[in-house]
Amino acid sequence: MNAMLRSRWWSFGFRSAIMLYFIVLIVLPILGVYAQSFSLGWTPFRDSVSDPLAWKSVLLTIRLALVATVVNVLIGTMVGWVLIRYRFYGRRILNSLVDLPFALPTAVGGLMILLLLGPGSAVGEAAERLGFQIVFHEPAIVIAMLFVTFPFVIRAVQPLLEEMDKSEEEAAYTLGASKAKTFFQVIFPTILPGILSGAMLAFARALAEFGAVVLVAGNIPGKTLIASVYIFGEVESDNPQGAAAVSIVLLTLSFLILWTVNVIQSRRGRA
Repeated sequence: MNAMLRSRWWSFGFRSAIMLYFIVLIVLPILGVYAQSFSLGWTPFRDSVSDPLAWKSVLLTIRLALVATVVNVLIGTMVGWVLIRYRFYGRRILNSLVDLPFALPTAVGGLMILLLLGPGSAVGEAAERLGFQIVFHEPAIVIAMLFVTFPFVIRAVQPLLEEMDKSEEEAAYTLGASKAKTFFQVIFPTILPGILSGAMLAFARALAEFGAVVLVAGNIPGKTLIASVYIFGEVESDNPQGAAAVSIVLLTLSFLILWTVNVIQSRRGRA
């Protein structure tokens, strides 16, 4: 009896500690952002959100994050396919390098882009001779977003390819289906939930990127100033209410994305 009571108290204490940790680390900061954004009332919040520079930064972030997500879907699906379906020298090294953006500080990623594609680099000079620039313009922002979100689609697609029953694929070949038809009618529907969840996670991560982008964007208001850098500028300008107002726009959008991902994953689990 005493052992049972101790086990129940230990279980209750363990769950309580986890919930307290979750509340302190995640829930309270989120509630703090929402409280700060409305701290001066509805009118200042509306003015902060409707500020032209704020909206331009948010819309620019969403647009470029969508571009990076589309590229990630295409490249990430192909990379996941190659790493699962092919065996070649260096495959394990490449597979481990996929997670490098998770381990590397994003500011280091931005510095690498700046050194490789900046005005003093061979690529940057070649781009200037062709009449355009990469760094301090939108292409550099997209590249920075691609770098930090690179693993999401790959890691979401790989388990589905590993678990896929190859007999369905072989049956399609036996019935005379081409490789393209087999991929789009047999393989693609299987990996589609992973592609969608990975794409939405990549999009949400791209929306929030700061470290890599701030070094390569140029941060020109209305042109290359993205939302996270705008928020940082508002904090530096002693306007936390304005920073919080724009933050909850991104935060609410991220909540919707994560909720959609959970719905897709739950449906995939029931399938």
